[in-house]
Amino acid sequence: MNTIIYQQCKSLIDPEIPSISSISNLMALVYHELPHLNWVGLYLVQQNKATCTLGPFQGKVACMTIPIGKGVVGTYAQQQKMIVVDDVHSFVGHIACDSASQSEIVVPIYNGNTLFAILDVDSDIKDRFATEEISFFQFLADQISSLISKENQSIYLKTEVVNP
Repeated sequence: MNTIIYQQCKSLIDPEIPSISSISNLMALVYHELPHLNWVGLYLVQQNKATCTLGPFQGKVACMTIPIGKGVVGTYAQQQKMIVVDDVHSFVGHIACDSASQSEIVVPIYNGNTLFAILDVDSDIKDRFATEEISFFQFLADQISSLISKENQSIYLKTEVVNP
């Protein structure tokens, strides 16, 4: 994997605008620059509703909600860890939002110590995700986490100034 995509990701992060804008562009970049991806996006974790709700993404129409503990996204939201599934059809309980998906990687994204979202990436071929790409997706999750944390801190600081 070339290092240019790392630089492109960093260039799309602008802490001066709402994070949703940067995240949307990051999803578009990854979807269009890496071959054999048929879906890239976030599922936002709502612990109070025990669900993962669709966030910014690129690809075909997706499942709007995934229960925590169900499918690849929900299972690993519950376990709060990354997983690479080389063949989604061998994953018991796989939720087929797109029947073309053959392999998948999910990476947790944290806001501080709280699980904020799941980065979900699907491919139309089996065994798609090599070690270097796994590292890239962890980097991407870390960038999003940093962006979310900074946005929350700035919102908190602005609230404190306005409402002492």
